[in-house]
Amino acid sequence: MPSERREVPKGRFEVEIKMKLAMKSIVAAAALVAVGAASAASQTVTVGGSVNGYTLTGGTGALTFDRSLVTAINTGGIQLSAVSPATATLVKTSTGKYNNTEGNRPVFNAPITSLVVDTVSGQVTRASTSGGALMVAPAEIEGEENLASTGGSLSVTNINVDLVAKRVYVDINGANGVGSKTNYYLWDIASITGDTALKDGTAITNITGLTIAGGTTGDAFNTFAKALGLTETGIVAMRGITSYGSIVSTITATKAATPPIPEPSTYALMGLGLVGIAAVARRRAK
Repeated sequence: MPSERREVPKGRFEVEIKMKLAMKSIVAAAALVAVGAASAASQTVTVGGSVNGYTLTGGTGALTFDRSLVTAINTGGIQLSAVSPATATLVKTSTGKYNNTEGNRPVFNAPITSLVVDTVSGQVTRASTSGGALMVAPAEIEGEENLASTGGSLSVTNINVDLVAKRVYVDINGANGVGSKTNYYLWDIASITGDTALKDGTAITNITGLTIAGGTTGDAFNTFAKALGLTETGIVAMRGITSYGSIVSTITATKAATPPIPEPSTYALMGLGLVGIAAVARRRAK
């Protein structure tokens, strides 16, 4: 006697197939979301914009010249001024030299324009400012030949600090055929301390030990020397620079209000809704 064959309703097979396809779609969608999240780990935010629940409201980057740099500047009779929108605090002695004492050295304050933030860790990885400093070396000082320079100029603007690679990039515009260079690798950073993540209020980061990229034989050093028209005397003075200075980054941000926590009754309603959806799904599978 032939055994009876039990047939499973066709509708059940269709439901199982649809459920399997739906699961594959969910897995594929999850993979796409993961890829998207990985590519969106870094986000650029400008003043007024928001990232990770914080709104960037402003800030400044204050570049203070090192003692050895001021000595070289005074040797060459170089005159300093700010490039807007940056501002400068320049204190001179009675002899017309730039003051080289602690707290009185040249300082340039440039407004923060944007940040790059790692959205996973919340750390600031880059900070950009606008404006900067202009250096002008005269060919003559008080009617006499300048032994340190034949004449020239160099502007250093739009400082972009890479906090991960510990590098400083700038826009420069130099005389004596140097011309304009954008996002030019100028300095290396010895140390970074303080706040390196956005927070509600003011975050202060200390960036110290700025040294010329490539050392005294590199392109940055040669570009400085050429733009300022330095003679051998000026180059020797520039080689004596042990640090170009330090940057104090002050960033202000506000944190968005925390969303209200749902009431227990809300969770209960959500639970009932999920139970209802599950019950409907089971009925359709039968």
